[in-house]
Amino acid sequence: MNILMYGVQDHEKKIIADWAESHEAKIATTPDFLSEQTVAQAKGFDGICIQQPIALGGSTLYAQLKSYGIKQIATRTAGYDMIDLNEAEKNDLIVTNVPAYSPYAVAELAVTQAMQLVRHIPQFQKRIVNKDFRWSGLLSKEIRSLTVGIIGTGRIGATAAQLFKGLGAKVIGFDQYPNDHVKSILEYRPSLEAVLKEADIVSLHTPLFDSTHHMINRNTLKLMKKSAFLINIARGGLINTEDLIDALESGEIAGAALDTFENETVINKDLNGQSLNDPLLSKLIAMDQVLLTPHIGFFTETAIQNIVEGALDCVVEVLETGTSKNRVEQPIK
Repeated sequence: MNILMYGVQDHEKKIIADWAESHEAKIATTPDFLSEQTVAQAKGFDGICIQQPIALGGSTLYAQLKSYGIKQIATRTAGYDMIDLNEAEKNDLIVTNVPAYSPYAVAELAVTQAMQLVRHIPQFQKRIVNKDFRWSGLLSKEIRSLTVGIIGTGRIGATAAQLFKGLGAKVIGFDQYPNDHVKSILEYRPSLEAVLKEADIVSLHTPLFDSTHHMINRNTLKLMKKSAFLINIARGGLINTEDLIDALESGEIAGAALDTFENETVINKDLNGQSLNDPLLSKLIAMDQVLLTPHIGFFTETAIQNIVEGALDCVVEVLETGTSKNRVEQPIK
């Protein structure tokens, strides 16, 4: 079995080598993302495995993969919005993801971000850089005195709810498909709007679909408390960034923590000394009530191992059986 892995980084290489040895497979790796410029690298391979922030656009790419005899695309992510599922289906390409590599990795980051926002750590850090050690204006609250709103109660959202509950918070939530397993942990509300009005901390854990794109926007931000914080460790497209900046600048909400952005072309790059060329991200960086991390929710030893091994297992499963338990069945609507 001969597999090509796109977008491979150094921290994945040993896991890949160990998996290849134990499965008697040949694996070639490239740091390049899969694109119309790099798709030709897949020629001669049995299967491919990707991880990338950029979209696989254009029908030509999918048709080329089919012409090379490729029958699947395994993404080393839970989300799959970078893949055009309609084009994949047209070209008989089975798409798989890794839906449960480590819910704790991402959920723990949500809690970490929430605690930093509530305790005003970003503001204190910026003060200290300027040798300002005053407390004034930054009196904090305790998590156990707050209401946390979980939007999306799948594996990660449910885990985040459990962690927040363990800290003593009141936890409420909304999901179009309520999870019976978390009803003992959180109280469901009938709508997104109801959660936004009530919560002191809103944490997003929903996939990015057409129906959830910009679900946080000018109108929904106006529903939130002026003292509330917004956390997004899911997908950047869930939030209209311009509207969020307006809400932060006008004081409509108290702060935000973002692990993911609408434009993620900067992720995992060192741009020190270079122009950012992203005015919206530049504005967010300059705000002392905003906490930014470069899409690291998944970045733990346990999660990386599960992601790499899980994605490669899917490649084998599809090649040997024609399907996979992690097959992405429905096109994004």
